[in-house]
Amino acid sequence: MKSYRKELWFKIPTRRGLKNITKQVQEAITESGIQEGLCLVNAMHITASVFINDDESGLHQDYEDWLERLAPHAPLDQYLHNQTGEDNADAHLKRQVMGREVVVAITNGRLDFGPWEQIFYGEFDGRRPKRVLVKIIGE
Repeated sequence: MKSYRKELWFKIPTRRGLKNITKQVQEAITESGIQEGLCLVNAMHITASVFINDDESGLHQDYEDWLERLAPHAPLDQYLHNQTGEDNADAHLKRQVMGREVVVAITNGRLDFGPWEQIFYGEFDGRRPKRVLVKIIGE
């Protein structure tokens, strides 16, 4: 069995945003040479997420609206975490809901997805570089 590790770096210019990273993950699989196995993709920051869903703009706006209703950014003083000098308590909560990682099967050197599935990086406290780990194991 082989393993391969790669870091993807992103700097979302706004506080929140979603980025389709399916192409970069598939490129890492191709680089690895692994034909059959598993691919772990996880956000390496506690205010960011990796998840699988449809690449449809209406759905992305629905996520934005829903997450903001669940954990609104303001007022900042509604969160104890923000008393530490931070202003990102909502980002921690949004990440918890959206998840840290995904694992996808690799078949014949390709991500083995269902219909419409894509991998996304979700940023909830952006404007600085953050990384995503891609770890591939298999043969």
